[in-house]
Amino acid sequence: MMNKLLNSLFVLAVSSLTALSVQAQEVKGDAKAGEGINAMCIGCHGIKGYQASFPEVYRVPMISGQSAKYIAAALNAYKKGERKHPSMRAISETLTDQNIADLSAFYSQHGLLDGQSSAPKEVKAPSAQVAALLTKANCASCHGANYSTPIDPSYPKLAGQHADYLYVALKAYKNDANQVVGRNNAIMAGMAKQYTNAELKLMANYLASLQGDMKVVPQSRFR
Repeated sequence: MMNKLLNSLFVLAVSSLTALSVQAQEVKGDAKAGEGINAMCIGCHGIKGYQASFPEVYRVPMISGQSAKYIAAALNAYKKGERKHPSMRAISETLTDQNIADLSAFYSQHGLLDGQSSAPKEVKAPSAQVAALLTKANCASCHGANYSTPIDPSYPKLAGQHADYLYVALKAYKNDANQVVGRNNAIMAGMAKQYTNAELKLMANYLASLQGDMKVVPQSRFR
């Protein structure tokens, strides 16, 4: 029964991603333009160790080196109200489709050196307990065996992301009906609700321990 449910969710995910990919292709991002409008982003995402205090204290996610299509998908989810975080909703509502495309293009390249490979160098094997948890929802089938090469760039890279942020994000999918902290995503809600919060924290800690592409790039002094 669970395998049938997961297969149905997977088909729904592929269909949704196809639609998102077509939509994303309609607006081409300009990284240089994104650099010129990122002042609203660097105040949180450009400070190493910076912590949000709502809905609980956690480090804000690293977005430099994240997939452009995922950044765009996330911003659009905040803009549409599918993600409820008040600060991110307020910011995203001020952005046009072109702004979102430009910021996404900028941050996907931010901090990468010319010719630098984006492939993680190694994958640390999880403990037996964590491996079983990851297998339960078949997380690698969408996010990649190394959790940094998702099957579609509209899905996030997870490897190396802050553990406390991953934990809060996963809990938000369990609280999808919450009008302040919830995230409305049928696929992720179905996955996250299979786990206790303690299990989500174990998975978040493992994913954070992996090598990935994302980093925090402070604002240049010469900006």
